[in-house]
Amino acid sequence: MKFVLRLFITAILVIIISYLMKGVTLDAGIETSFKVAIVLGLLNFFVKPILVLFTMPITFFTLGLFLLVINALIILLCSHFVKGFHVDSFFTAMIFSVVLSLSQSLVYKLTEDKK
Repeated sequence: MKFVLRLFITAILVIIISYLMKGVTLDAGIETSFKVAIVLGLLNFFVKPILVLFTMPITFFTLGLFLLVINALIILLCSHFVKGFHVDSFFTAMIFSVVLSLSQSLVYKLTEDKK
């Protein structure tokens, strides 16, 4: 249930951010945003750890800032795989990634169960 809620939150955030940001286009609305959320989840689960492993020295040297580059690459890969989702540039993908990550953290924190 928690996975479905997070998927739904990510899809809604993708719609909102793409509406507010120039350089990010989302065609066909909610269906495409769910595809983006699913593909982002899969890329973050399978591809991102491999990229982080191979770029560990650069990430260590830049004190972790290279992870922003990796996140932007993940967004660009998602843009490549999902028809109807387009990101204009690498810099736009980096900003989209940061905004999405921060908004996800905030919304997840607000919606988590408190025991």
